Amino acid sequence: MATHASKREGSIGNAFSTLPELTSMSLEPRFTTLKSELIAGKEDVIQASFHRLLDALKEEITVVKALKSKVIPEIDFRDIKDASTKFSADYKTRGAAIIRNVVPPVEAIEMKEELQKYIASNPQTRGFPSDDPRVYDMFWSPAQIRARSHPYLLAAQRFLLSHWHAKDPHALVSTAHPIVYADKLRMRALEDSGFAPGPNIDRAGRERWDPTGSGSKVYGSIWQGRWEDYNPWEITSRLSLNSDMNQGVGACSMFRAAQGWLSLSTIKACEGTLLVNPMLKHAMAYYLLRPFFSAKIGPMNLETGAFDESFLAPENWILDRPQTSWLQGVSSGKGPELSNATNPHLELQSTMVHIPEIRPGDYVAWHCDQIHAVEQQHEGTTDSSVLYIPTCPLTTQNAEFLARQRQAFLEGLPGPDFGSGVGESGHVGRPGPEDVEEASQGKDAGMVAFGLQEWDSSAAGLSEAQRELFDRANKVLGFYD
Repeated sequence: MATHASKREGSIGNAFSTLPELTSMSLEPRFTTLKSELIAGKEDVIQASFHRLLDALKEEITVVKALKSKVIPEIDFRDIKDASTKFSADYKTRGAAIIRNVVPPVEAIEMKEELQKYIASNPQTRGFPSDDPRVYDMFWSPAQIRARSHPYLLAAQRFLLSHWHAKDPHALVSTAHPIVYADKLRMRALEDSGFAPGPNIDRAGRERWDPTGSGSKVYGSIWQGRWEDYNPWEITSRLSLNSDMNQGVGACSMFRAAQGWLSLSTIKACEGTLLVNPMLKHAMAYYLLRPFFSAKIGPMNLETGAFDESFLAPENWILDRPQTSWLQGVSSGKGPELSNATNPHLELQSTMVHIPEIRPGDYVAWHCDQIHAVEQQHEGTTDSSVLYIPTCPLTTQNAEFLARQRQAFLEGLPGPDFGSGVGESGHVGRPGPEDVEEASQGKDAGMVAFGLQEWDSSAAGLSEAQRELFDRANKVLGFYD
């Protein structure tokens, strides 16, 4: 059994900073050196690449402004086995999608009722804000166990993972075998404005520029002055990443290909819903290159939040020589956050679009590199409740995390990424392995995804890499020596 080592204690509020609207964040001096080394000898091609990107961004922004929420592709769960090429192309371009009716609506509503009963039976449950929680530090409720183990949800995750590809056919990764990552849940009451993070990116912060984190592996073409060649859906380069070098509270140390919501409510625009920036490739390239450049002439009016064309024009932006230690939107140990001031060319006030209306049982997924946010105010007539359920492939590194997480589940402790404390160890009605088995509805996939049952490396149809991966995962999980 792997040792369950948790991070320092803290709520989801500790994962975000409140950025001064017009202030850049200066990091330690080593980032000046790191940035300089990333572009050394390539300064002119990086400059040209950034200018091409700014021109391409203008075209993308025009499309997003015209389509708004309609830019997000949707598909019904019953159609995922025969998905259209248009859906798949749109998903890979936009980075986010909605799969309708993954869990039957009646069942999703039952899950919400189960949650309410579990919380009522355990008033000691912590959350954020502490005086009136909206995001609960809860990982092992009956509803969460039921949802993560649901065969339909696992099928939806396999479908989403099928959009990734590995340039190395021998890479130890299986997108056909999703595994469980235990995340929190949110239940926003009417008129709530207590927790609504602005535009941010999951996973790594400073690590994206650090060659020992993910910089050179995932984003190498961007640092070579070829942002057009960056492929957000190539999975091999992400397998050995360290996306949590600073041990931030809530920072994810498992590779999540996509974050996700399983909706337990009907949630429309202006009702505390999700916003995404649907320019996946362009926005990430800009986010990574922006800290290397400064404007020759500043904006005419800092107060409006909208910038004049002369300020945004490519010829107004030049490579810093020498570089600084600033990484706009990044601070130590916090999730990356963006604003109009720090990332003006993204025009976030226009390009952060509401996802279409979601209903109980719908699953929303967004790419691990995607900029996203939550509406500041919930102005609807009912609660806005979702389970955070990301989509994670089986990898050797993920199997190691799964072993630690399994121990946390058995003991009722918070997941390894979420700090110390007693968690749900004393909660009334906390599920056990038998509940996972029941929720799996007679299918092995749910038990296997939880790390409670071994992978069958002798199964038909597996590649040699998958067989080796299964054997390694089984060893890590303690099923055999």
